[in-house]
Amino acid sequence: MEIPKIMNMRNEVLKSSPMELSHQLLPRVQPHIYSWIKLYGKNFLCWYGPQAQLMVTEPELIKEVLSNRDGDYPKIQFDAYMKKLLGNGTVTAQGENWVNLRKLSNHAFHAECLKGMIPAMITSVEMMLERWRHHDGKEIEVFQEFKVLASEIISRTAFGSSYLEGEQIIDMLTKIAHLISKNRYKIRIPGVGKFVKTCDDVESEKLEQGIRNCILNMIKKREESVITGRLESYGNDFLGLLVKANHDADKRMKLSVDDVIDECKTFYVGGHETTTSLLAWTVLLLAIHMDWQDKARKEVVELFGKQNPTPDGISRLKIMCMIVNESLRLYPPVVNLARQIHDKVVLGNLILPAKVQVSIPILAIHHDPQIWGEDVDLFKPKRFAQGVAKATNNNIAAFLPFGLGPRNCVGSNFAVTEAKIALSMILQHYRFTLSPTYVHSPAYLLTMNPKHGIQVKLQAL
Repeated sequence: MEIPKIMNMRNEVLKSSPMELSHQLLPRVQPHIYSWIKLYGKNFLCWYGPQAQLMVTEPELIKEVLSNRDGDYPKIQFDAYMKKLLGNGTVTAQGENWVNLRKLSNHAFHAECLKGMIPAMITSVEMMLERWRHHDGKEIEVFQEFKVLASEIISRTAFGSSYLEGEQIIDMLTKIAHLISKNRYKIRIPGVGKFVKTCDDVESEKLEQGIRNCILNMIKKREESVITGRLESYGNDFLGLLVKANHDADKRMKLSVDDVIDECKTFYVGGHETTTSLLAWTVLLLAIHMDWQDKARKEVVELFGKQNPTPDGISRLKIMCMIVNESLRLYPPVVNLARQIHDKVVLGNLILPAKVQVSIPILAIHHDPQIWGEDVDLFKPKRFAQGVAKATNNNIAAFLPFGLGPRNCVGSNFAVTEAKIALSMILQHYRFTLSPTYVHSPAYLLTMNPKHGIQVKLQAL
């Protein structure tokens, strides 16, 4: 049983002082994987309690698993805490339910729909920069700032609601995420949870109900607006499309109220956590590597001057794209993907029995010197100068910030567009350096987070 070993390794890391200011994250964030890859090689079997898990780091095998052409590698069944967080939304759903949800999400984040969200994203960043005016020449903690920004953008673009409503939901979802992290390596005896509840179980159930009530209120408000004639339709934002699907006369396309609630939770979590993580680490990297900050600013000013970003200009941000990709490589928001095998399957030269899980450690792959070179732990955006394919030697499964295949992250373009807009507008207004008070301690909660925040000093331009 590997769980005690994992806990011991993690505890040793937690007891140690904050790490030096380097990007060599794997020994810090996943010490067990770092250690076992050195001991057992690229692919190895380990045990999490009674569950056998094959760790796979070879890109060709990863591509086969995530492509899932024959349906041999479905998503794993999540534990009780994760189900409270995401319900049965796009991330967790299977079969026809997933197909319907995915179609709807693809429509909601289609390129044209995304273009229509850009003004709301810009307005949200303007509000953040207005707050920053009071911090000129002073220190500011950007991780919390980006949490507020991401919540504001999600509320405006996807749910047509106020920031306060979004903040309340995200606050409860974050508390569940902390419970997930706290219980990640605890073994639970199947069935016992129905009769014996821990304090964390009780807390998570209260939070789940609170989230449900908030989202139900948002749904009811949208429905009432149509009934009273204040709105002609449910709207073309994400919530509007979900409510419309809830009222669809075609039973095959109709979503239940539970489906709508779970899909809202999924987008709140995915859209908020991913973008906050991406923005925070990118600002850290640019605060350390001032040469790249200057290059990015020059590109932004050449494209936009002092004007707000435009959809056409955003697509032409080449240096910014390289920086964002390198940030996603060094500090991927999600560090692990897992799949379940129901029946015996052949993967490469391995024969895998039923019930085994396949785990894909994204962080380990993104920091593999055999893929990226001996400078793997250095911030070098130039490696993406000719695109992802060239950077990975055509190993598309070597760069997985948003997954791969049919179950990849549907909101990836939303997150990257939001990040490019925010970074462009920050660079237009400020030069920023890393504060001496910053303590480098990356930690994995639901996404890769800075345990003590990220403090930078602002200088208005």
